[in-house]
Amino acid sequence: MDTETDEIEYIKGILSRLPVSAVHEVRDFAAYLADRERRHKALVKRVLKAEQVSESIECSSAEEFIKAIEEAEDSNDD
Repeated sequence: MDTETDEIEYIKGILSRLPVSAVHEVRDFAAYLADRERRHKALVKRVLKAEQVSESIECSSAEEFIKAIEEAEDSNDD
């Protein structure tokens, strides 16, 4: 048996001992983690795409950097 399957079975065992309201909280938290991972992967993809552009843009903050990426994507959509 592989580690991932063991982990899933362990979590199932814990869930079976929890009240329904706690199971719903776990479900909501798992959905939050999955969404956060999806958004992180999308950001990484956008950053890697932006890094491939030969032009260099100076940014003094993370917010400016994200805005520059979004503007680059918008101009590529045209």
